[in-house]
Amino acid sequence: MEYIIIIISAVFVNNIVLIQFLGLCPFIGVSNKVETSVGMTGAVTFVMVIATIVTYLLYQYVLAPLGITFMRTITFILVIASLVQMVEIVLKKVSPPLYQALGIFLPLITTNCAVLGVAVLAVQNDYNLLESVVFAIANAIGFGIAIVVFSGIREQLELQNVPKAMKGVPIAFVVAGLLALAFLGFSGIV
Repeated sequence: MEYIIIIISAVFVNNIVLIQFLGLCPFIGVSNKVETSVGMTGAVTFVMVIATIVTYLLYQYVLAPLGITFMRTITFILVIASLVQMVEIVLKKVSPPLYQALGIFLPLITTNCAVLGVAVLAVQNDYNLLESVVFAIANAIGFGIAIVVFSGIREQLELQNVPKAMKGVPIAFVVAGLLALAFLGFSGIV
């Protein structure tokens, strides 16, 4: 039951993008097309889960026993940066079109505060390793739902007669605000 609460809370109630406002750079920047959003979701999911596992183990078995937990943030950033470089190399070899579509936003996963935020929140919430992994996967699913829904709406907006002053980023921010309000409706669940 505890894992179900973690999942529902991370995906809907405390959505990492729409409620906690972490990871907005790829959310706004990569959400022009659904295919690109799905690719970004996959990359973020992989990095988020692996980073949470590695940072949890480093925190529990290196930083905490040595009494240097104040090094948490810099350690977590270094781990995330290394993992993003690995994902970038793999994507370049395996899927060049996806690599090209993600463009500058793939290296930006390094500084994506959603990935760092999940790793830090997993430690702060005193989750064990399995709970941390479930938390990371659920947050990645929440990120994916938010960005794919958002990109679908943005694709539809391109076909609509939007006032010139609202085209592009302004209407995207309005839609993001409405999505955030919609997700606030889940706040009474957990």
